[in-house]
Amino acid sequence: MGGAASKKGSASGDAPDGGKGSGGGGGASGGSKKAAGASSPGGTVEAVVCKVEDMKDGEMKEVEIGKGKALLVKEFGEFSAIGHKCTHYGAPLVKGVLCNGRVRCPWHGACFNTKTGDIEDFPGLDSSPAFEVKVDGDNVIVKANSKDLESHKRIKTMACHSPEEEKTILIVGGGAAAALCAETLRQEGFKGCVILATKEVNLPYDRTKLSKALESTGESLALRKPDFYSVYDIDVRTEMEAKSVDTGMNTVTFTNEQSINYDQLLVATGGTPRKLDIPGSDLKNICLLRTPEDGKTMAEVGKGKDVVIIGSSFIGMEVATYFQGKATSVSIVGRGSVPYGASLGEDVGKALQKLMEGKGIKFYMNANTAEFKGEDGQVTSVVLQDGQSLPAGLCVLGIGVVPATGFLEDSGLVLNNKKAVTVDKFMRTNKPNVFAAGDIADFPLCCIGEERVNIGHWQMASQHGRIAALNMLGQEVEVESIPYFWTSLFGKSVRYAGYCAGFEEVVIKGNLDELKFVAYYIKDGKVTAVASMSSDPIVSQFAELLASGKDLAKSEIESDEPDWPKQLSEK
Repeated sequence: MGGAASKKGSASGDAPDGGKGSGGGGGASGGSKKAAGASSPGGTVEAVVCKVEDMKDGEMKEVEIGKGKALLVKEFGEFSAIGHKCTHYGAPLVKGVLCNGRVRCPWHGACFNTKTGDIEDFPGLDSSPAFEVKVDGDNVIVKANSKDLESHKRIKTMACHSPEEEKTILIVGGGAAAALCAETLRQEGFKGCVILATKEVNLPYDRTKLSKALESTGESLALRKPDFYSVYDIDVRTEMEAKSVDTGMNTVTFTNEQSINYDQLLVATGGTPRKLDIPGSDLKNICLLRTPEDGKTMAEVGKGKDVVIIGSSFIGMEVATYFQGKATSVSIVGRGSVPYGASLGEDVGKALQKLMEGKGIKFYMNANTAEFKGEDGQVTSVVLQDGQSLPAGLCVLGIGVVPATGFLEDSGLVLNNKKAVTVDKFMRTNKPNVFAAGDIADFPLCCIGEERVNIGHWQMASQHGRIAALNMLGQEVEVESIPYFWTSLFGKSVRYAGYCAGFEEVVIKGNLDELKFVAYYIKDGKVTAVASMSSDPIVSQFAELLASGKDLAKSEIESDEPDWPKQLSEK
């Protein structure tokens, strides 16, 4: 792809994915274009939404403007207004957390600037529209374009390719980090070639939904429609699996023997699902979940069959939830004593196991798989090391992933002992023009004193991609995001923020049996992570506390009703 920036014309009308283009955001002059959906003359509406004295400093309020709504914010003595829904899954931002000029979503932790509406942390791709606010006497008045009120999403101003810019940035990978890197480059005014090469047959898609909705297609999960990439000159090349990287010649070679030269490179190839090397592992209907095609196969094969899932963490538990009511039986085999034991602790794991067992799902814990047996080349049973045999028409392996970095072994890039790529806080590798992001990155985490970690979260991968893009353009921006993830089981969501590897104690507030609780993970006398169910926005409050550079001591959460969230309003 490529071509002159002027070839696309002005951007009026709806953006390719239904977002709007009015409001703030970056971009370049000349060779850039406003994201489609700019305000049209005469299409404005305004309303008196409250009195000045109706709102205290540090308060948010959802207000009506004509037929739409906005989030009105009062902070530092000033009013501002942005879209009232999170651009990720539509959570009401008024129920989120306001701190230091941004609001954090109560569901999954995305952050939006309360002045510009720009997205500052993830998940999600789009920013929020920002509306004009003025004070007339005692009245607070919000003025908005009627089209912006119809959509809670806004695509930032983005550049496109100019033939005068010869620089090429190559992105290898097709997940969150890759997608965010490509879009951020254009948002920041980069006019060179942007190539995104992915081994997938699909455009970048929302991988977090795969295990929750196995029947989904790549098209239904796509982060953007195809014409988005065409409009903004992002050259997406599918079915391109990297074979090797020559960092001396600045070239990536792919398994189809094509080669692409680059000036700068982002490696964001994600993880490869682990396999079991035991007898019978080559039988059919023993499946790994990595792509929509994998999910579709599982959904078709598992219907009306006995389904056995090896692995009792996030993927395994979500797949089990999907198959309940669709399969004849669902069994989970786990090596630990409870599901999620290493990540959420024994007590939370027991509570979630009880939820699943109440839906008819069977657990075989403290168990290892010895072999698979089959007939006519297809799996028929899973044999455990203690001799138990579980009938299986489908077996799903959910036993974790390893960094997909085999093609980098002769590249000269530094890998750690688990084959993750070592990067600095700018996402830069030991080769100054090569960056790495997402599940393959071994990076310094700000909230635990720059300790090196490898985190497989969608949210963190998104931020990695953004930070890599900014530093490719010389902005020297550090990664300072707080890990945030979630899972959903039978309509019940678990939210989590922080980093609790090696936690020494878990303090539970609330009722585990009712699945309404807050779990505090303690290490060295400090709370390093918080998980919750039915307790929003406590996890987002904790994430924002860490993001503001503050610590939470164990002593501060020991009362029956901890009041530590008040720290967020302390200036």
